Amino acid sequence: EDFIDMLRGLCLVALAALIAPCASVSAPAFAPPTAPTHIKLRSSSLSPLRMSGGGVSTKIEVKQPTEDEKAKAQNWPTWGCEASKFPWSYDQNETCLLITGEVVVTPNGGEPVEIKAGDMATFPAGMSCTWDVKKALSKHYNFF
Repeated sequence: EDFIDMLRGLCLVALAALIAPCASVSAPAFAPPTAPTHIKLRSSSLSPLRMSGGGVSTKIEVKQPTEDEKAKAQNWPTWGCEASKFPWSYDQNETCLLITGEVVVTPNGGEPVEIKAGDMATFPAGMSCTWDVKKALSKHYNFF
C-alpha cells in the first residue's frame, strides 16, 4: 500500500505540472521512490466502463451526496482551478465533491453536464471531455 500511495503522489505531482490554468493541488506527502523488493506487481483491476458495442462510457453521474458521503469526502485530497477551459481524459474512475464553483463538463460525443458547489459527480475511466470552469472551483476527489 505504501508503494501505491507513493505512485498516486507522483501522479498528482505530474498532473499539477500539466494543468497550467489550475491553481492548487494538494497531495499526500511521499518519499522519493525506492525499489521495493517485497512487492509483487499485478495487472490493474481498473478498467474503463464499457457500453454495449464496446465503446467507453461518457455518462457523468451527478447527485446530491448524503451526509455520510460528504463526511467521507472530507478526507480526500483537494484540487482547484480558476475560470478556464481545457481538455481532460480519465485514466481511472473519479468521484468528486465540488466544494465551491461551477463547471460544465462535456464528454467528447456527449451532452454537457453542469456541476455546482455541493454536487457529487462520478466520471468513468476512459472518458475524454472538455472542462469549462465558469466560476473558480475547488473539489475533493477520489480515484478508484
